[in-house]
Amino acid sequence: MAPEPGSTPPRADRLDDDDYPAYTMGRAAELIGASQGFLRAIGEARLITPLRSEGGHRRYSRYQLRIAQRARELVDQGTAVDAACRIVILEDQLEEALRLNAELRNTAEARSDDNP
Repeated sequence: MAPEPGSTPPRADRLDDDDYPAYTMGRAAELIGASQGFLRAIGEARLITPLRSEGGHRRYSRYQLRIAQRARELVDQGTAVDAACRIVILEDQLEEALRLNAELRNTAEARSDDNP
């Protein structure tokens, strides 16, 4: 039985959910090897927007941590935080465009195979 829209997924499902905000700011910073200030900075640059707990604390998902990790790698190579955030956004947009392009190409090929 699937959960109703808007309801909280069962605990087991949350373990596999890349978008579930499971990590506190301190734990997130520790996992990516950055400071909490770095996470605040990429939040201010709107690279990621952490969810807030009922108490107002930032919570990060695994997906957000992967994005933050990529930004941290660029910053470690000497790129300014704002520029690193823009690069990560553009990389993400390019990946999505390539995915959509491949999907459209596959659809067009399937149609041409059906109509010789």
